[in-house]
Amino acid sequence: MSDQADNAARRGVRRAQRPGRSVTLRRPVGSPPSGGSRALRSDRRRAHGLPGTLGMTLLGALMPGSGYLYAGRRALGALVLVAWLALLGGVAWYFGRDLRTAIDFALDPTRLKIAAVLFGVGVAVWSFVVLTSYRLVRPRVRPRAHTIAGNLVVGVLCLTAVVPATYASRYAVAQADLVETVFQDNVSATTPTGVTKDDPWGGLDRVNVLLLGGDGGEGRTGVRTDTVILVSMNTKTGKTVMFSLPRNMMYAEFPEDSPLSDLYPEGYGYGGTEDPGFYMLNAIYGQIPERHPGVLGKSDNEGADAIKQAVEGSLGIPVDYFLLVNLAGFREIVDAMGGVTVNINEPVAIEGNTDAGIPPVGYLEPGPSQHLDGYHALWFARGRYGSDDYARMDRQRCMVDALVEAANPTNLLRRYLDLAQAGKDIVTTDIPLDLAPAFVELALEVKGAKVRSVVFKGSEQFFSGDPDYDYVRSVVEKAIQPKKREVGAPKPSNDVEETADACAYAPTGETVTAAE
Repeated sequence: MSDQADNAARRGVRRAQRPGRSVTLRRPVGSPPSGGSRALRSDRRRAHGLPGTLGMTLLGALMPGSGYLYAGRRALGALVLVAWLALLGGVAWYFGRDLRTAIDFALDPTRLKIAAVLFGVGVAVWSFVVLTSYRLVRPRVRPRAHTIAGNLVVGVLCLTAVVPATYASRYAVAQADLVETVFQDNVSATTPTGVTKDDPWGGLDRVNVLLLGGDGGEGRTGVRTDTVILVSMNTKTGKTVMFSLPRNMMYAEFPEDSPLSDLYPEGYGYGGTEDPGFYMLNAIYGQIPERHPGVLGKSDNEGADAIKQAVEGSLGIPVDYFLLVNLAGFREIVDAMGGVTVNINEPVAIEGNTDAGIPPVGYLEPGPSQHLDGYHALWFARGRYGSDDYARMDRQRCMVDALVEAANPTNLLRRYLDLAQAGKDIVTTDIPLDLAPAFVELALEVKGAKVRSVVFKGSEQFFSGDPDYDYVRSVVEKAIQPKKREVGAPKPSNDVEETADACAYAPTGETVTAAE
């Protein structure tokens, strides 16, 4: 019997060795899988069916490392999960301490660039963890349709992380570029001394920033700052007063300790032999550096320092910093913000030139809550055909208010890439980068506080051709330090106007001005 069994075995081996023949060795039912007990444990730790596979993959995406733990890779799973939780906790702790921390981060180009790289590395590592978790938990034997469906779901999961991470990296790079371009390490002859990042206001209750709208258009010599608005902000409350000065104001005075005061002791005026336009307020930015280069000392922007001193001497309060917006690119900023909403109380000309007799191409028609794109917002702020500088000054303060209202976080985030590109090309300032976070915090306070305004218009007390600067300084002093009045007492006639009232649709009564 033994010989017969041996012969049968030898015949089976010879048949298996014949060309073109193959033998499939089948594992008896109930016997362990190849690979021993380890393979058996691995099979038991795999998901059963497509829903289980996708469920564990999704859990592994939300809590990286959990898929490894389910598949029996305990050490690796614990390491990944702990690292993920530590990362989430660290980010929440870092940015959750206070608003200033987040602002500091957003204004630090180095940290922003590092963050951009980490976004890319992080999403690559996360995608790898999701993919390998899926491969570990899916059944060894599965229908082809389940494989295709699983691969598609994993691909979609990875895509949902790659897209936002890519945008986050782009935002970080754009922000770093904007900060480096706008807040350059410039030398100024007029910025305050004794201020630090920890004490950005030098212990003072107010900081004053000069907003300039510059236009170096065709046929014009240099940059003409047709928009001149001094914004005085209370550093503790955010309460703000805006002072609008006419572009054609003559004989601007300089502080007594300024070298320009020695050159122009009677104010920046002319003797009748030159174009008077060279001596208007809007010409100082371009004319002083050309006529008196280096007169104020070391400066990377002599024009800005000169007009800061002109406004300081004329209004009687310090001008700490300036921010210049090139009006040629103003429409780009408005478009990047998605437009602005203003009330239009009278027709405003679009283009046109009164002096040259060129009629406008159209008008902005009156109406409440008119949403304007960049082109029409620009003409709302600068249109002067058939009108005058004072009406334009009224509209300009309303435009500033509208821009503040439009600058909500949701709108800024949604349109940030366009806004950053527009801003870095047309905005110039002497605000140091170290103080930028403090100004952002203050701007948030201003957004929620009352904003009042003074527009210096032609009147018995104020004539732009020969202003009474003692009167001007008295108005400014009363606006910044208003006296408290008793309950029931009549409102003084020279109170500053609330900007919201001045910019309302079809306001009743006369507009309150500095002269009233």
